Amino acid sequence: PNYRIPRPDRVVQVQIVGAATRNAGLSYSQFIAGLKAADITIDRKVMADMAVKDASGFTQLVAQAKAALAAAKSEVKKA
Repeated sequence: PNYRIPRPDRVVQVQIVGAATRNAGLSYSQFIAGLKAADITIDRKVMADMAVKDASGFTQLVAQAKAALAAAKSEVKKA
């Protein structure tokens, strides 16, 4: 078939990253949007691994995403 069935690993990775970002005060979609705004490219598998094994590194990643979201919102308000 021409459709793609999501793998169970992907679902678990999204759940792990989503739970970690909710603990930091962001939703998964806000976090991903913040990473894009900050021009940070990191795959889901690495993010899930960081969330579990390197909480301080993941917290820094979330902080960068939050800062980029705030900057993007302030640019929109100026326009």
